[in-house]
Amino acid sequence: MDYRSSEHAAATDVTPGGVHIPGPRAEDRMPETVTSAVKIVIVGGFGVGKTTMVGSVSEIRPLTTEETMTQAGIGVDDNYGSETKTATTVAMDFGRIRITDELVLYLFGTPGQERFWFLWNGLFEGALGAVVLIDTRRLEVSFDVIGRLEERGVPFVIANNAFPDGPRYPAEELRSALDLDPHVPIIECDARRRASSRDVLLTLMRYLHEMALHRA
Repeated sequence: MDYRSSEHAAATDVTPGGVHIPGPRAEDRMPETVTSAVKIVIVGGFGVGKTTMVGSVSEIRPLTTEETMTQAGIGVDDNYGSETKTATTVAMDFGRIRITDELVLYLFGTPGQERFWFLWNGLFEGALGAVVLIDTRRLEVSFDVIGRLEERGVPFVIANNAFPDGPRYPAEELRSALDLDPHVPIIECDARRRASSRDVLLTLMRYLHEMALHRA
């Protein structure tokens, strides 16, 4: 994935032995004014675009844990619609967005393969909510993901990552197919585009705000 690499060239430090060690860019450092942070998790099936979304919207160089896919995944990971995918997340992706001078939003992208779902227990600790990315070519890979969020009581929105060859369905058809409650927001997006990914996060923030008002 290209995360604006020309813009993300790292600064370097030089050790006494003359070895160049990449250092954090100025824009990657946490501002001293920040006093609090919130956490959002991006989930979904294998190959739906979670790493892409974190990379497109993060204001810092995203931390990814992608590894090259091997023959060992054949018959284990469902890569339908992602046949050209050569790497996959094996732990998590991480990004950051500054909301105000005092508040930052941390983004955690989870691996899509079921064999890595044991990592969810730690990733969801303290999370305000989640974005469920779906691919209309493979809606079935989202069923277990949504079920796990509902079991944990984690608020979420559905983001339909509109792949060029994916079928288009009205929101209410998607709601029925995914067996969602009427109040769960559904939004179409392009995870490659920063503005589109930002709109998904804003939809989640508005949804969480509405839930908080109803509880008050």
